[in-house]
Amino acid sequence: MITAFVLIKTDASRIPESAQEISEIAGISEVYSVTGEWDLIAIARVEKHEELADVIADKLSKVQSVVSTTTQISFRAYSQHDLDAAFALGFDH
Repeated sequence: MITAFVLIKTDASRIPESAQEISEIAGISEVYSVTGEWDLIAIARVEKHEELADVIADKLSKVQSVVSTTTQISFRAYSQHDLDAAFALGFDH
């Protein structure tokens, strides 16, 4: 699984609508409104690097109120939540 963090600037008057529209894109697992330089952060999770172009360049970037994006692709996850999920594969809780 490939995870990317997409930092998003939107039309300030449409942040909630932008977040909702972005959250409906296949491949986007989460969208957060945040403080600071960016308006939203979306988390994209896809199987292949090539799919990031579909999700980010072809869909997310074309949401009407999106002004700009910057994408950070993760190398490795270190959070306990992700490690627990990886070790629990195939086991019923």
